[in-house]
Amino acid sequence: MTQLATAGAPLPFAGVALDRAGERREDPAWLRAAWERAAILLLDDEGRAALEAGGTALRRLAASDLPPVAFDSASFLGLQGELPWFALAAETGSVEADGWIDLRRAAAELDAFEAGVFAFARGLLHWQTRSRHCGACGAPTRRERAGHTARCSRDGCGIEHYPRTDAAIIVLLTQGDAALLARQSWWPAGRYSTVAGFVEPGESLEDALRREVQEETGLEAAGCSYRGSQPWPFPASLMLAFRAEVRNRELRLGEELEDARWFTPSELERALQVGEVKPPHAISVSHALLRDWLLEHLEPARVDAALNRHRPPR
Repeated sequence: MTQLATAGAPLPFAGVALDRAGERREDPAWLRAAWERAAILLLDDEGRAALEAGGTALRRLAASDLPPVAFDSASFLGLQGELPWFALAAETGSVEADGWIDLRRAAAELDAFEAGVFAFARGLLHWQTRSRHCGACGAPTRRERAGHTARCSRDGCGIEHYPRTDAAIIVLLTQGDAALLARQSWWPAGRYSTVAGFVEPGESLEDALRREVQEETGLEAAGCSYRGSQPWPFPASLMLAFRAEVRNRELRLGEELEDARWFTPSELERALQVGEVKPPHAISVSHALLRDWLLEHLEPARVDAALNRHRPPR
């Protein structure tokens, strides 16, 4: 398997050097002691994180910056070496901050660890806001295991609910020397990307890939190879990346796609250079799939020049 990367760097949100220390989530005494020496990440009700002065790093609050009751609402994320990390939901303006940053911007501007721990925190807190009531009986839930489970409070039910991750396949389709890029009507003008879709119940990843390819493009996938994965907390997906060869180039677009086009490497290079085509977002695994394919055919400098033309300035 090829290790996908964006512009030569690891995929954003993937491979974060954080020990999640799951066994500590059920140790109240340890969690209380860890809180007193922790880095605490504050997220507002829009899922943005507080920034440090200068706006180049996340604001790392300490327990002494917060009222004692804050611990009861905090979620333990894990350990960075010996440093515990917690996440806490709060209204914007409840603490002094140089500003607030959303996750897409964080992936492009912050270091890999901070972007990754922010993604973890945002995904966990987003799930908590949507699991305040039991999905089976409707009773209120209570948070347990340092924010990682929600248990129904009703006697006779007591179901434990866990954070949800939605699996989705994303695939670069090739046929001979060409690759297929497609677009949806609501995307920015000129934006093209790879085919993607959610895995349905009772479906393997390979079955989901074949179904999505057929539904969206009318093409038949002859075989596929796994290329890597990326957590995608917008709000709660796991992108599983593939390359697949199809039997022919005869397209029959489904309702989801506005357009799809075959490109040889040189054709795509020219389309990117003149601005006819905009590539997938630079932080995405779709971008990495496309870059990986181009590097098999073109010199790295040509690939980076074509793709970086569309990267927003830092």
